[in-house]
Amino acid sequence: MNTTTEAPHPFHPALRALAQGLSVLLHPLFIPVYILLFFLYESPFTVTLDAGQKGRLAISFSLMYILFPLVTVLLAKGLGFVDSIRLQSQKDRIIPYIGCTIYYFWMWYVLHKQGSFPEPLAWFSLAVFLATSAGLVLNAWIKISMHALAAGVAVAFLYVLALHTPFSFGLYLSIGFFVTGLICTARLVTGDHNPFEVYAGLTVGAGAMAVAMAFA
Repeated sequence: MNTTTEAPHPFHPALRALAQGLSVLLHPLFIPVYILLFFLYESPFTVTLDAGQKGRLAISFSLMYILFPLVTVLLAKGLGFVDSIRLQSQKDRIIPYIGCTIYYFWMWYVLHKQGSFPEPLAWFSLAVFLATSAGLVLNAWIKISMHALAAGVAVAFLYVLALHTPFSFGLYLSIGFFVTGLICTARLVTGDHNPFEVYAGLTVGAGAMAVAMAFA
């Protein structure tokens, strides 16, 4: 009788648990809001915004980038359209991808049309929309890492900010690259993605930021 045994996981359970915790803390739904908060309260681009404007922007980003996508996933799970809220299969990712492209496009459209907010916000929101759209298309062939997509956009945006300000961004860029490395390593340690899916996510995310800048 043939028996099959599951190959042992190459990483210690404690390391996998740490990687899973990092994957939650640095989830792709949270990364755009983390970047926004940094942009609003640490970068020199928002000195003209008062506290009320910053608060409204933070709420808007939280709704569009966290709450609405999360509700979409939970509804899809409740209706049986996805098997797991962790979206481990390519099929599970289709509806959340579609929902997110709608929310992210609307966020970019509002920021772009109003014209009263710092221009880099529109660049960033367009890049997030483009990266998500590319993820939806590529999902037909590979399970591209959503975490890496978000990290690629975020670190490329920090680089763009560094190019457009006379102030030193060395520390922020260093932190951005370090956190990006943590995210990508965590996705490999958990076993949710292979190296190609992670590197593809990073490349597509950074490329989306480059395209957004080209059309800015």
